[in-house]
Amino acid sequence: MLSSFSLNLMHQITGLLLEPVVWGLIFLLLLSLWETGLALGERWGGLQRLQASGDAARAAQQGKRRIERADFITRLCPMLGLMGTLIPLGPGLAALGDGELSILTTAMTVAFDTTVMGLLGGIIGFVLGRLRRRWYDQLMTQLEARQAADARPEQPLPSNREAA
Repeated sequence: MLSSFSLNLMHQITGLLLEPVVWGLIFLLLLSLWETGLALGERWGGLQRLQASGDAARAAQQGKRRIERADFITRLCPMLGLMGTLIPLGPGLAALGDGELSILTTAMTVAFDTTVMGLLGGIIGFVLGRLRRRWYDQLMTQLEARQAADARPEQPLPSNREAA
């Protein structure tokens, strides 16, 4: 079985993680709001400018980078939310055993708040990722069709003699 030293060390490390988890969630929520603004800019002009430039490589690179950021938010927010849920529950349950309900209620409030923040960030990231995938797939299809049309040799128009 584990010694009391290792249990105390594990408890201390876990207790130190709550504040970085909360700050990480706040950062990721702000990042998801930033990404939402970028997505609106993409939808209402940015993708049209990329299409007009005809640069498929740049469009693919930008799309990949922005989709990866949305996927990062989608995966990381719920993980941090779960950590923020579980970390305060240990001391909260210990306080319940000592009859200190105010500590338990504080721990439960923190647990629920971090859960909601993590899920909200995950939802925003998921929606952004799905929309961006669709938008960049459509853009790449249009750019590839344009490149294929530009690569085809010009067909001469039939003259009147050939038509007769």
